[in-house]
Amino acid sequence: MTALAGWQNFYVIVGSSAGALIGLQFVVITLIANRRIVPGQAEAGAAFATPTIVHFGTALLLAGIQTAPWNGVGAVVVLWCVLGLSGIVYEIIVARRMRAQTIYAPVFEDWLFHVLLPSMAYATLAASAYVARSNVAWALFPVGAATMLLLFVGIHNAWDAVTYHLLVRKHEHPVERIPTE
Repeated sequence: MTALAGWQNFYVIVGSSAGALIGLQFVVITLIANRRIVPGQAEAGAAFATPTIVHFGTALLLAGIQTAPWNGVGAVVVLWCVLGLSGIVYEIIVARRMRAQTIYAPVFEDWLFHVLLPSMAYATLAASAYVARSNVAWALFPVGAATMLLLFVGIHNAWDAVTYHLLVRKHEHPVERIPTE
């Protein structure tokens, strides 16, 4: 039995939540899809909506990795490192996209939840791979914390996007309804 065995229930809950939230995010995007397209909307979506799906997807992927029937933890630790380093690179891309888009001026909270906190989560994953060389059981705790942070960042960002579209964009660009007979 590996050190991962004690984490099965945690990752079943986190993975189920992440999967459900990915589905819910697609439902929300579908519901707001009939709004009038404004210039720069695709760039803003790449900067703000896509990272939310990536964070939920990473939490789901980590849950799958952590609950797979591994014979040891060597491959798992390598995957933590790869995900962590890839996430850091992705966060650099997100920061560039946030700066480049022109439809919305990001405030501190946006930078915190779209760049800083996810970067911390991905850096924690990469650092946990290093720590696992000496103490795998201890390294599992920061991995769990990073996974939860990505899940909560995704929840915050999804909520923020929905409220923005309902409370701000709805009044700026009302939906043009097709007359019915």
